[in-house]
Amino acid sequence: MEVKAKLKHYRMSPRKVRLIIDLIRGLDIEKALAQLENTNKKAALAVQKLLNSAIANAVNNFSLERDNLYIQEAFVDQGPALKRWMPRAHGRASQIKKYTSHITLILEEKVPSEIKKSVSKKVESSSSKDNLQKDKKIKTKKVSLDEIKKMDLKKESGHLGQDNSKIKKQAKKSNIKSFIRKTGDK
Repeated sequence: MEVKAKLKHYRMSPRKVRLIIDLIRGLDIEKALAQLENTNKKAALAVQKLLNSAIANAVNNFSLERDNLYIQEAFVDQGPALKRWMPRAHGRASQIKKYTSHITLILEEKVPSEIKKSVSKKVESSSSKDNLQKDKKIKTKKVSLDEIKKMDLKKESGHLGQDNSKIKKQAKKSNIKSFIRKTGDK
């Protein structure tokens, strides 16, 4: 089962962060943490925190074993750049871009476990209840305008106690526009 963790808008160039990510891609969790602790780069601390977050997600949310995890995918994308200005010679200014990074770690199990199946069954059972409610459709049938007028007139006569001659006169007087206004359709 894949477990994802993302760190967005990390204020360091993606090129610098990729140096760290390339060190841990494909490693077991324990080896990756040891590698990050002994790496003398600023980005190593952020990646280490992200990896610990991904491990916590796997253990707490998906009931996976910590020893059975490895880093399946790890990549860095460029985020938005902050634009700053630096004074230059002869009164000019040149633009400086301060890049940000989006770091993504995807953990996977070495050996698929039975716990994963029970968790997925629980999720499916809760989602199946929602699907049953969504599957209930309102049954509709096509009815002509005359049939609708007759049904409306029958309802009115039942509530108001009018006789059929008055109802027939109202049916002749009513037209489609008044029907549309009554229902709110346009």
